[in-house]
Amino acid sequence: MFANFSIIDIVDVLLVAAILYYFYRLMKESGSLNVFIGILVFFFIWVIVSYLLDMRLLGSIMDQLMSVGTIALIVIFHEEVRNFFKRLGSNRRLRFISSYFSRKDSEDDGNEAVVPIVLACASMAQQKVGALIVIEKNDPLGEIASTGEVINANVGQRLIEAIFFKNAPLHDGAIIVRGNRIVAAQCILPVSHDLSIPKELGLRHRSAMGIAEKTDALAIVVSEETGAISVAKDGKFMLNLDAHKLEEILSAQD
Repeated sequence: MFANFSIIDIVDVLLVAAILYYFYRLMKESGSLNVFIGILVFFFIWVIVSYLLDMRLLGSIMDQLMSVGTIALIVIFHEEVRNFFKRLGSNRRLRFISSYFSRKDSEDDGNEAVVPIVLACASMAQQKVGALIVIEKNDPLGEIASTGEVINANVGQRLIEAIFFKNAPLHDGAIIVRGNRIVAAQCILPVSHDLSIPKELGLRHRSAMGIAEKTDALAIVVSEETGAISVAKDGKFMLNLDAHKLEEILSAQD
C-alpha cells in the first residue's frame, strides 16, 4: 500500500487537510460547526459502508445521497462558500491579479478623506455620538450601499457629523466611503457571530467586524456609550484609538 506512496500523494493529503481545516474555521465563525462535524461523520460512514464493508444496497443509497448532497450543501452553505472564495481572492499574495481588474484613478485614492473622517470621529467621540463608517478598498461594496440612502457627496467633517447626529433620520446604520465620496448612508451591514468579540461591545462593533470579516473594507466605530474609537480590519479589532493613531491607520491604507 505504501510502496506506491509518492510525494504527490503527500501533497494531495496535505491540501485536502488544509481545505478541511479552512472550512472548519469558516463553519466555526458562522456557528455551523456541528453541521460540519455531522457532514464529516456521514462522509466516514459512507467510506466504511461503500469501500471497506462493500455493502452494496446501503452503499448505493449513500452514493446517491452523496451526489445530490454536494449540490444541497452548496445551496445551504452558499454564504460560507462565497466567503471562502472571497478570502482566497483577497489573499495578499494574489492581490496583484485583482489589481488589474480594480485599478483606481490616483485622484480618487481617498487620501483627501482622511482628515475630515478623523476630525469628525474625534468630535463625535468627545460628544459620545455613535457612528459607523465603512471605507471601501478593493472589494466592491455596491450591494451594501444599495441597502441605504444614496448620498454621493464629497467627504466632509460637518456632513459626517450631521448624518450621525442623534436626531437625524440617517444616523442609524453605516455610511459607505469610496475614495473621497460618501456613497450612501443608513446602510445595513452583516453582523459577526464571532464568540471572541467582547460582550461589552455592541451591535455597531459586531456590524463593523461583520463587514471586516467578509470584505477587505476598513470599518470605524465611535461608541455611543463610551466615546471610544475602534477600527475593524481583516477580521480584527483595534480598540480605544486616539485621533493621531486613527489618522496613521487611515493614511497607511493602499
